[in-house]
Amino acid sequence: MTEEHTVDINDLIAVRMDKRRRLMEAGVPPYGGRFERTHTVGQVLERFDELEGTAVRVAGRLRTIRRQGRVTFMDLQDGGRRIQLFCRINTMGEEAYQRLEWLDIGDIVGVEGLVMRTRRGEESVEVSRWELLAKSLRPLPEKWHGLKDVELRYRQRYLDLIVNPHVRDVFVARSKTIAAIRRFLTDRDFLEVETPVLHPIAGGANARPFVTYHNALDMNLYMRIAPELYLKRLLVGGFDKVFELGRNFRNEGISTRHNPEYTMVEVYEAYKDARDMMELTEQLFAYVAEQVTGGTKIVYQGHEIDLTPPWERLPMIEAVRRYTGLDFHGKTPEEARKMAAEKGVEVPQDASVGAVVAEVFDELVEDHLIQPVFITDYPVEISPLAKRKDDAPHLTDRFEPYIMGWEMANGFSELNDPVDQRERFERQMEQRAKGDEEAHMMDEDFLRALEHGMPPAGGLGIGVDRLVMLLTDSPSIRDVLLFPHMRAREL
Repeated sequence: MTEEHTVDINDLIAVRMDKRRRLMEAGVPPYGGRFERTHTVGQVLERFDELEGTAVRVAGRLRTIRRQGRVTFMDLQDGGRRIQLFCRINTMGEEAYQRLEWLDIGDIVGVEGLVMRTRRGEESVEVSRWELLAKSLRPLPEKWHGLKDVELRYRQRYLDLIVNPHVRDVFVARSKTIAAIRRFLTDRDFLEVETPVLHPIAGGANARPFVTYHNALDMNLYMRIAPELYLKRLLVGGFDKVFELGRNFRNEGISTRHNPEYTMVEVYEAYKDARDMMELTEQLFAYVAEQVTGGTKIVYQGHEIDLTPPWERLPMIEAVRRYTGLDFHGKTPEEARKMAAEKGVEVPQDASVGAVVAEVFDELVEDHLIQPVFITDYPVEISPLAKRKDDAPHLTDRFEPYIMGWEMANGFSELNDPVDQRERFERQMEQRAKGDEEAHMMDEDFLRALEHGMPPAGGLGIGVDRLVMLLTDSPSIRDVLLFPHMRAREL
């Protein structure tokens, strides 16, 4: 913002501060108390014909003020809806009308009056009484050029919601999405549980954690990267169907699809496997889409997406062959690395065939996966918590659904062999020793739990933020987070 604008805004703030002083000197509180509303603005508009001619009490923020001598028109905004306030000196009385001069755009007021139409047919409330509920000391952004700076919108979301009411619809849809997920699962007898957010060992995923320190315990703790290992402890304890919906934290990069804290739902069911979890996933997505958008066909950034089950199942190695022409079946690690290099994909010199396939998939295949598809049969090297396939032990019974080139969820038949699990952790620790900060840590207590016996089970984790992005046609994860994390900047 230019220095000239800064000075002008400061002048405007000074004018509003002076109005605040005059209000107080006149005995009018600039910050009122309880105001009993009979209706919201939305209710008045929806029931206008029924309410016309009756008195209502509504409250909200002033968005426009147009003074025309003995008549003043104002727009009152409440919950994203607006109604015109029609103020006449004959109706309000001279003193109350003159005090309208102390009001500014952005002030929050409560009014009482008759529902009516103006001569031009404008749906209005003819004000008989008004109260100032909160004096706005700063002008709204639209006083200049509107709130169009995307970064400013994210930093000052409260202004974004005032000036761009359509933004509110995204967060209403987000709330409906979370409610629909809960309803879908509880209707199927899943028990919602809560597990720790502070972990002594960062586990349940390959990710770099945030580290904090607990004074009383004199120990480092990690903000959870996933609740998985605690939820599987509950399977050991006899809870057969559980889920948790909450925040996870990963100390990684920020992008249009990544935020340091994000919302996930993780679901576990005993005596099921990856196939059951795939069916649950596609049913959940379809159900939530119907609840939030009214159907299973949506449009995202110009692409029509059909979420109707069933979705295609496609092994990772077959997806690579379909979209790159590379066939890794029966190849040695050396041959696989050479094939990747010829396509411009860099892999470590000691990369296994499975690791090469996964890297080629990430680099060259993901962007092609527009319609819903389950990518299956993940290499064991990148799946430390998933059960091996009986007929192909170098692969795991794992899946990830992709839509618009995004990984939307992760699920698998859970590894319940404590010996195999320990060996997987040990290999992960070897990777950590080589500098991989995202490799899984050793968790002895989880292994102890597995040694008591965990039933075969299917597990599923869904990124809620990405699902909301999809359902609201939002191009960035920051568009669906009320207060996304941003780099520090002077306000």
